[in-house]
Amino acid sequence: MNRTRKLTLTAMMMAIGTLTSHMLFIPLGIVKAFPVQHFLNVLSAVLLGPYYAIVQALGVSLLRNMMGTGSLFAFPGSMIGAFFAAWLYRKTKKIGFAVAGEVIGTGFIGALASYPLAVFLLGKDAAVFGFVPAFFVSSLAGSAIGFVILQVFMKNAAGRVEINQ
Repeated sequence: MNRTRKLTLTAMMMAIGTLTSHMLFIPLGIVKAFPVQHFLNVLSAVLLGPYYAIVQALGVSLLRNMMGTGSLFAFPGSMIGAFFAAWLYRKTKKIGFAVAGEVIGTGFIGALASYPLAVFLLGKDAAVFGFVPAFFVSSLAGSAIGFVILQVFMKNAAGRVEINQ
């Protein structure tokens, strides 16, 4: 896939993530669970690779925060999850590992990275493990959707040709 196509898909995923952010989210305390972001992270990790997946996650997080539909916790969670999903997929070429990378990267590492952000920037003394269940559930739901969609893509002959060449 050439750079122009990758940039176009990245921009489209950013638009989808931003536009759906006010429609499809689950409020869980100080965190908003956003399964569409995790779906997009898995999709971009497999279709586009690590660089574009991280850019997509950063772009959606930035736009959501600028529109007031996101939180600061979107940055570490989504970007770390996108990186791990893309990295594991690149190493194994298996969609299940991209899903696992998203869940581990966002659900655990991103959640733990959000704790100092909450304490330092927001002045909230939140429980460190308060983030893990919320991030885990959200990333698991979105990643499962991504897994199903990518399985459909892989059965399509055109999809097999274009997957992260």
